[in-house]
Amino acid sequence: MVYDLAQPYFTGMPHHPTHPPFLFSLVKRHGDFTGPAGHSSAAESFALGGHVGTHIDALCHYSCGGKLHGGQDVESVQSYAGGIEALSAETIAPIFRRGVLLDIAGAAVLPEGFEITPAHLDAAAKQVEIHPGDVVLLRTGWATYWDDPRKFVSAVHGPGPALAGARWLSARGIFAAGSDTLAFEKVPAPAMPVHVHLLVEVGIHIMECLNLEELGLRPLEKVFLKHFQ
Repeated sequence: MVYDLAQPYFTGMPHHPTHPPFLFSLVKRHGDFTGPAGHSSAAESFALGGHVGTHIDALCHYSCGGKLHGGQDVESVQSYAGGIEALSAETIAPIFRRGVLLDIAGAAVLPEGFEITPAHLDAAAKQVEIHPGDVVLLRTGWATYWDDPRKFVSAVHGPGPALAGARWLSARGIFAAGSDTLAFEKVPAPAMPVHVHLLVEVGIHIMECLNLEELGLRPLEKVFLKHFQ
């Protein structure tokens, strides 16, 4: 079975307010220029930020104290014209890895201020094993709000792990962690401790705005997790 975890793009789709939105326009319509055989073509233009829609954070996405992951000085490798020339997205090798879904929401949708704690992660992981190098996905149910951008963004308030949950994940040596929310970690979080810990301190990629609804959950797991809702 193959699951597509990407959310669809559309004009007005949810995006973090500090990132550019997705913009699309049909700039040449059929019939604007017609060839001698009556043929015509259409052309479109689109633009978007690098963190709009379903995406993975390269390790250069966050720094702390002027340093990237591994202690790289960020000022020496960044420029407006050239971007960031270390730990950027093209350095991520193709990802063919074991994926683990931890369905924290179960049959419900987690509320805005819900913190995914180590206790929730322990409960979900009782049904599966997490191995070093895995990709661990946390389902909160927020993918169901994708067609309602105002609700999905919620002024950048949303459920997710705080630092304790991030450390639970990093202790297992995973390659990447992802969720169906805008910011992965519980927000608002002015210091963004989860991003700093995972991306800068331990070098674990973050995936955001995933669609985890099709993956589902085994009935026993739903019953077990209901206690935490």
